[in-house]
Amino acid sequence: MKSFFLLALAGLSFTAGAQDHFGPVFKQINTEVQAHSNAYGNLKDASTTIGHRLTGSANGAKAEAYVYNLLKSYGCDVKYQPFEVESWDRKTLAVKIGDDASHLADMKAVTLAHSPVSAQVTAELIDVGNGLEADYAGIADKVKGKIALIYLGVLPGSAKGTPSLHRSEKTAIATKYGAAGVIIINTVKNGVLLTGTASVTGKLIPIPAVCIGLENGMALKEKLKTTPQTASIAMTNFSGLIKARNVIATFKGTEFPKEKVVVGGHLDSWDLATGAIDNGIGSFAVVDMARTFKKLNLKTKRTIEFVLFMGEEQGLLGSKAYVEQAKKNGTLNQVSFMLNYDMTNDPKGFSTSRKEMETLFKGWGEEVVKIDTGFKNLFQAGAGLHSDHQPFMLEGIPTGGGAGGRLPNNSGPYYHSDGDLFKLVDEQGLKNTVRYSAMLTYALANTPKIPVGKMNDADLKAFLEKNNLKLPLQVAGEWRWGD
Repeated sequence: MKSFFLLALAGLSFTAGAQDHFGPVFKQINTEVQAHSNAYGNLKDASTTIGHRLTGSANGAKAEAYVYNLLKSYGCDVKYQPFEVESWDRKTLAVKIGDDASHLADMKAVTLAHSPVSAQVTAELIDVGNGLEADYAGIADKVKGKIALIYLGVLPGSAKGTPSLHRSEKTAIATKYGAAGVIIINTVKNGVLLTGTASVTGKLIPIPAVCIGLENGMALKEKLKTTPQTASIAMTNFSGLIKARNVIATFKGTEFPKEKVVVGGHLDSWDLATGAIDNGIGSFAVVDMARTFKKLNLKTKRTIEFVLFMGEEQGLLGSKAYVEQAKKNGTLNQVSFMLNYDMTNDPKGFSTSRKEMETLFKGWGEEVVKIDTGFKNLFQAGAGLHSDHQPFMLEGIPTGGGAGGRLPNNSGPYYHSDGDLFKLVDEQGLKNTVRYSAMLTYALANTPKIPVGKMNDADLKAFLEKNNLKLPLQVAGEWRWGD
């Protein structure tokens, strides 16, 4: 009976999708974006006139005003959503390594957020491999007071199925075992240094954390096999409570105005470069989606909010603020779906946290393929962490976005580095993100019934466990089920 019921539901979903008839509007969106998209030009201008978009900095405030004024110029109903954020910025850093405290040599490194305002630590270096709980077995009593050397991803030769935790989660584990500092080895060749947060909470961590290059890190691991090494980390940083602003453009629904589709991307970036890929291509795609809807005067049954989040890089602060404010004013239950665009480029299909959306997503994708066979109508279902969909997902709200795209011009290795520059952006790939994603947004906001809703607490717990998210959420202190 249960199987029959599920098949019946699937049939109903297919019928609803088949009756949507969004093809003509999809063609309008396609023509408008291909001919008149401003995303590439706007991102180039912002990269040139603003530079990086670090939350809490003067540049961050300029970026907020830049997209607000852009959306206003398009005729959108736009507002700021202010929130307070503990802003962090690096000042000085010196990392030295040697076979004893009197023979220390400079090591090229970059500070990871949210390291302490001031730290000066000299201690023996200890290799803890991938930095997972299992790596501390047998050496836990030797870590206290030492500086932990940790590989960012999963080391070659690691056991099959070894999980890959976020750098912040690995730092939290090292802190739990009493490490006096953390040195994380980047995974990218040619000495590329990675920045980012080593804090699971978006607040200051108690020990200094830095990143070093792959070649230096692996050579250091080899030395440690035969010769003890001493490390010295001396740093100063800024931390303080400041104000930041999400930027929201609202298109009110005609039939279900209290049902919302939130379309978001984080506007902020790290400060080593201009953040053109992370996340200029996502955030300026979201801005251009809003421009397209306004230019075509598209009407939707559900309300759409195009949101440019700040503070993602420092702990999903803007999206968390959105969710918390929605809880306080009683509107969180209005959010029917959240689409997130973080480093999305040239998607070849649609993704979602909810497998039940496959029939609709594939049906809409078939209409896209009729317009452009470069769209492969891929479908991906699953869930991960560490982007602005996370606070929504942890409330049980369905999430999604693009699937199957590739970052342009070999830009992957320059993630969070000083190489994340506008020259990496591909104009047509950016246009593809805008047009396909605007089509998905339009369809979600107009389909008669979205077949999935907010998960209850028990279903959400099972969903997170199924997607192997229990461990990282426990490390981050966000697993609320207590087991």
